[in-house]
Amino acid sequence: MQIHIEPITDTSPVTLPEPLGFGNLFTRRVFTRRYEAGRGWHDASIGPRNNIALDPGAHVLHCGQAIFEGTKAYLRPDGRLGLFRPEANAERFNRSAERLAMPGVAPAEFIAAIEALVALEHAWAPRGEGASLYIRPVMIATEATLEVRASRSYLHYIVLSPAGPFFASGFQPVAVRVEEQHVRAAPGGTGAAKTIGNYAGSLAATEAARAAGYQQVLWLDAQERRFVEEAGAMNVAFVYGGTEVVTPALSGSILPGITRDSVLRLAPDLGYAVREARLDVDEVLADITAGRITEAFCMGTAAVIVPIGRFGRHARDVVVGGGVAGPVATRIYRALTDIQYGRADDPYGWTRAVEPAVSVVHGAA
Repeated sequence: MQIHIEPITDTSPVTLPEPLGFGNLFTRRVFTRRYEAGRGWHDASIGPRNNIALDPGAHVLHCGQAIFEGTKAYLRPDGRLGLFRPEANAERFNRSAERLAMPGVAPAEFIAAIEALVALEHAWAPRGEGASLYIRPVMIATEATLEVRASRSYLHYIVLSPAGPFFASGFQPVAVRVEEQHVRAAPGGTGAAKTIGNYAGSLAATEAARAAGYQQVLWLDAQERRFVEEAGAMNVAFVYGGTEVVTPALSGSILPGITRDSVLRLAPDLGYAVREARLDVDEVLADITAGRITEAFCMGTAAVIVPIGRFGRHARDVVVGGGVAGPVATRIYRALTDIQYGRADDPYGWTRAVEPAVSVVHGAA
């Protein structure tokens, strides 16, 4: 794949606001390329970030064929940017594409596009704990048609967003409400794909939870409304007896998180047992009350690890671990972020460094 680099007119030094927030600021460049049936992918380029022009009949607006990924570039002590397991994002992107009858992207080209864009926008990488250059690859269907079938044309693009911690409070416990009316995904559905519809369908329950004083919802399975699946847009784990990390087993309706997989591989090397299981919500809450579950935490790219301080259900709160960040979640968070930021050795081969393509200027507004 050859990427055409277009010039940008704004070459002034980069200044980043403080605080950054999450997902509201974007760099000046974007990667794009297009797909046509019979021709394949073509016209890969990196140029100024502009609005996307879509026909009002564009397939994505009517049938919702759209997928995305989320990964990050971390500013390392040596000044380079570190990517974390981008090949896993490429694999999941293609699994999502297959589920939605969309064309795949060669993993090497997916990663090459990220590396080229990150290298050019190196100056936008923020400093500070929990800060990163968030990377959002997207694919949308662009054919103008109202037919209910797979589109014949697509746009693949990547935007970058200098971001602070996902939660403004950083590594602090969040409150989670058990959701029993709505479900996130059902067996045979699209729960294991990163498609926009999954997130749109989660918003009503999430907004209701926030209005009630919670930051996230705990999703239960669609068939019995009994088994724990995810926490908000993240995977979830529970610590039993301070020694064992247990997370819901992948069921086809749970997104196979890359952070989740990393935790399951890292935790045993830190001395913790790991287990995947079907977790009954009644038993989980009873085990928290009895002290058998000593910690709970969320896992995801945006937040990495976030402790859970309390669960709300039936107008009653169940506090876990005294409502504070526990030692297991804290240790896993530190070990994982040390690898991501290049502060520690990476024995797993998860990271790759990207050299800047232009001079780096950091500033503050």
